[in-house]
Amino acid sequence: MSGRPVPCDAAELSTLFLFEKLDGDQLERLCREGRTERFDPGPVYTEGDPATCFYVLLEGTVVMSRRVGGDDVEISRTSQRGVYAGAMQAYLSSPGDAQYKGSMRVTEPSRFFVLPAAGFAAILRDWFPMAVHLLEGMFFGSQNAQRTIGQRERLLALGSLSAGLTHELNNPAAAAVRATSALRDRVAHMRQKLGMIAAGPYARDALETLVEIQERTAEQVAKATPLSPLEASDREDALADWLDDHDIAGGWQLAPTFVQAGLDTDWLDQVAAAVDGPTLEGAVRWLNYTVETELLMNEIEDSTTRISHLVDAAKQYSQMDRAPYQVSDVHELLDSTLMMLAGKMGSGIEVVKEYDRALPRIPAYPGELNQVWTNLIDNAVSAMGGEGTLTVRTAPDGDHLLVEFRDSGPGVPPEIRDRIFDPFFTTKPVGEGTGLGLDISWRIVVNKHHGSLMVQSVPGDTRFQVRLPLTVSETAAEAAVKSSEEPS
Repeated sequence: MSGRPVPCDAAELSTLFLFEKLDGDQLERLCREGRTERFDPGPVYTEGDPATCFYVLLEGTVVMSRRVGGDDVEISRTSQRGVYAGAMQAYLSSPGDAQYKGSMRVTEPSRFFVLPAAGFAAILRDWFPMAVHLLEGMFFGSQNAQRTIGQRERLLALGSLSAGLTHELNNPAAAAVRATSALRDRVAHMRQKLGMIAAGPYARDALETLVEIQERTAEQVAKATPLSPLEASDREDALADWLDDHDIAGGWQLAPTFVQAGLDTDWLDQVAAAVDGPTLEGAVRWLNYTVETELLMNEIEDSTTRISHLVDAAKQYSQMDRAPYQVSDVHELLDSTLMMLAGKMGSGIEVVKEYDRALPRIPAYPGELNQVWTNLIDNAVSAMGGEGTLTVRTAPDGDHLLVEFRDSGPGVPPEIRDRIFDPFFTTKPVGEGTGLGLDISWRIVVNKHHGSLMVQSVPGDTRFQVRLPLTVSETAAEAAVKSSEEPS
């Protein structure tokens, strides 16, 4: 928006804190290079437009805002003379296609000193060459440092996830190895016991009945329901008494296995009715090996299934072999991240899921959203010191989807709440944080997904809220698809 030109007064410029140290010749050059303009209430410039001018407020009220999703969020409002905005980085030697980083509007008739970007850059280089070099060094150095440390942040997160995944995989893998070794031993004993039974004084029909009982026993193991500790103890006592009454030695050792398989004294009565008294003990021990074998195979199946689920979670988390931009279920992404971080959270963190499963799938970059979840969960775990409750909630929020991470930690102090999304700001000890986790998360959510990321915090209840649009515009979708198709 262009204002109405009015005469430039060098004396007036000298009253502003920005120009108070300039001499008369410098002030006259400013008036030659720039101009004074009056603006009616409304926009002065809009975020994303080419940054063509540098604005200094002479009188009036300005409102600065940034676009978050489809909304303009007010950043500041002031009537202080001399505040400036606009093409503040025009001095850079290679600004490229510089754009306004936010929007500015005025709420009442206001006057500005307006300096074209090219003139602003020339004046700075002529008057303050050393300062320009320092500013360029700070700007590009900060960009490079942010890029390098951002990569380091990702590597640290990857290392932490890898350690957690290795730990999670080790437990079921070790269990499967132990169960396999025990299974081999039980099968060997079963073969020996079968040979003894075959050589014993069993009638043909008794063997057939015994084999039938064995088949039913294997089926029963698969259907066994867990018992409470008290129920299991009572049933073990009853089985041990039955075995002792039938002169089977070591009944107290056999009873727990039978109870775990869901067997009771009625089952033992069926076995006793199928064989003669002298051969009952051999038959019971042979069936005990059957039960142990089935239980061990169940353990192996559970362990390998757990490993398979962990591998699936790792693939879901990393989005291996998937398009960068796709329609995704946020609950799948959250579950895979929580599973990947389970080892880091440990037993001291209780995870509560409050999912609204009716929420639709959304267009997103799932791999990058997983990075956001990782950063927010990691921060919550660190804030709680490894002890507390982490609640992950999803809910509809107008035309957005809300993902909220709530922790029971001490909270974010009010004096730093406005800085936590700044690059390199961290409250963690040296060596434990780079200060880029929340900055990266903010850029992924706001810049890439056109959503919002904000925090609400009181002691015992800190909530990081991510809002993601349920749909995207055709222009944004085309840009996303084009970006995902470009080679990295």
